Amino acid sequence: MSTDSTVVGVVGLGYVGLPLCLSMVEAGYDVVGIDIDDERIETLQSGNSYVTEIPDERVADAVTNGFRPTTDYSELAEATGISVCVPTPLRKTGTPDMSYVSAAVDDIAAVVSHDTTVIIESTVYPGATQEIVQPTFEEHGFEIGTDIFLAFSPERIDPGNEEYPPHKIPKVLGGVTDNCGDHAEALYSTVFDTVVRVDSAIEAELVKLLENTFRAVNIGLINELAQIADELDVDIWSAIDAASTKPFGFMPFYPGPGLGGHCIPVDPTFLSWKAKQQDIETRFIDLADRVNREMPRHVVRRVTELVNDDEIALPNARILIVGVAYKPGVSDTRESPAHDVMQLLEERRVDITYHDPHVPEFRTDGLNYESVPLTEETLQGCDCAVILTNHAETDIAAIVESAPLVFDARNATSGIDQDHVIRL
Repeated sequence: MSTDSTVVGVVGLGYVGLPLCLSMVEAGYDVVGIDIDDERIETLQSGNSYVTEIPDERVADAVTNGFRPTTDYSELAEATGISVCVPTPLRKTGTPDMSYVSAAVDDIAAVVSHDTTVIIESTVYPGATQEIVQPTFEEHGFEIGTDIFLAFSPERIDPGNEEYPPHKIPKVLGGVTDNCGDHAEALYSTVFDTVVRVDSAIEAELVKLLENTFRAVNIGLINELAQIADELDVDIWSAIDAASTKPFGFMPFYPGPGLGGHCIPVDPTFLSWKAKQQDIETRFIDLADRVNREMPRHVVRRVTELVNDDEIALPNARILIVGVAYKPGVSDTRESPAHDVMQLLEERRVDITYHDPHVPEFRTDGLNYESVPLTEETLQGCDCAVILTNHAETDIAAIVESAPLVFDARNATSGIDQDHVIRL
């Protein structure tokens, strides 16, 4: 597919859709970006970014070179290719919420013409593209593989990872038909350095869930081992380092205060839900999920013990949370373990403050916090500093020097051997 005078669209301009838009513009496409959030659109139209990992200058350049942010779906009428990057959260019942995908696809089907390639990037359960998306286009009179070319391509964006920008990450895709896959590959081969073609859309859907379920299960294992190591008075981090010297048969995973982000805590549940529909029991997945969800409570339990050992009653304790983003270098707090840790501490009537250079305000369970500066006064004024996210900008040495007690859930204090510094 030539990028000369070719208009493509991206629906959903969040942490996945916005980087995809910019990569497409940089590949030479004119891009219509659709989002229902007026504030987001106004920000982008003014050449500014609301994602901290994306600089304003890059957005401004994209707007100058063919990026058109809008809330108007009718502007997709001229698009020859459309990527769908809307959220797919879990309902409170633990079932996948496909309502955003369904709504977006319905709006797209109402305005597009024949010969349009539609690629779903939103994470879905295996089979969703054909069960939910395909019928919508067929109801509007389109024939898949002839009029509309439908495919699934899982997003693999790693926010904050400068080594692997989106276009350098191999792009998996599978079409509903072979012809669909051909059209999707033609669209994306201009944007991504490597396109990995699989046999079907459902196979591509499974690839995404396989990748993140693999991580979730192994993280669950190492989180359980961390709790065992604590009872045995063994440094789990040193044990992992030693095991990593084996040149075969071992891949290191690391414990932490819990899983965060929209992918790893959520994707295995999509797979588990679909498997249970087929009467398949997902014991590994379910157990790993329970272990990982228990980690914030384990962190609070450890902090409680440490503070009590210093003869400070927990209701009167002053706890400084260091880092509330789900991973270093980003502002994303979705599913961050900080939510659960801070809520559990609030239940214990703890005086909580937090510091995060990427997150000036943090809301959780109806409570609002503002980031405090990491000053000597702040550190000396707390009873315990709890490191949940080890941002590169965070002055770990200052925390160790000034805080009376440090609980490190991320091994940010590696190599520091002081009695008041305790690692997970």
